[in-house]
This record gives sequence, C-alpha cells and structure tokens, in this order.
Amino acid sequence: MGADHGGWQLKEEIKNYLTSNRSIEIIDRGCYSDERCDYPDYAHLVSKDIKKGDCDFGILICTTGNGINMAANKWKEVRAALCWNSNIAKMARLHNDANIISLPGGYISLVEAINCVINFIDTEFEGGRHENRVKKISKK
Repeated sequence: MGADHGGWQLKEEIKNYLTSNRSIEIIDRGCYSDERCDYPDYAHLVSKDIKKGDCDFGILICTTGNGINMAANKWKEVRAALCWNSNIAKMARLHNDANIISLPGGYISLVEAINCVINFIDTEFEGGRHENRVKKISKK
C-alpha cells in the first residue's frame, strides 16, 4: 500500500480493515501523516514491489487517484486501475488483470473504498478473449 498526504488517512483505515477482518499481510510504503509529500514516490515504491513479485496486489491512494495511478502505470507489467466503485474494481481484475487498485481518497467513502478493495482482491482474471488485449497494454 502507498498513499500521499491526500490518501494517508484512508490508507490507514483500509489497512486496519484488511489486517483485522481479512488477515491480509500489508506492506505499507507510506506516507505516514498528512504532511505534504509527492504521490509518485509512493506509486514507484508499490509498483517496484509488484514488478519484483513481492506482493500479489497493490493499493494506491491520493486525493483524486489520478496522479498516483499515472505514476504507477509508467512501470512495465504494472496495470493500475483507477476505481471509484466496486463494480469498476471487479471489472479491472476480471477483464484487465489489473494488479494495482488506485483510489480517489478525496472522493470516496470508507465503505465504498473497502468494497472496491475487496472486489478487486477477490476477483480472478477471466482470461480468454481478454488475454490478448492485456498483452497489448505494455509496449516493447
């Protein structure tokens, strides 16, 4: 998990939910307060974990979700999806094999954010007709 100052509080709440209710191990890459910081720093840390295979999924949060999502998608083999409702989160996994969920911390409730994360991590990639499309995402 990673977040800038606009997403750190939501990150903490989601982290507490996942560790308490789902027994999911979390690697927290920061930030750790509402002190101003730069979202690309956290996007790159989490994306590096994904690329190295140190974790199955990433969760990123900034105020809009856009900046942190854009930074994560600069990494080859990272497919970060900006999600603001649980159906979009499910489809990001089902059809796009996304491995990072980005959340708009300033525009989503805690309940909806948790539902997004749960749908994201509980949904398997459908494969099939979507496989070739996903392969075309990363340019050589």
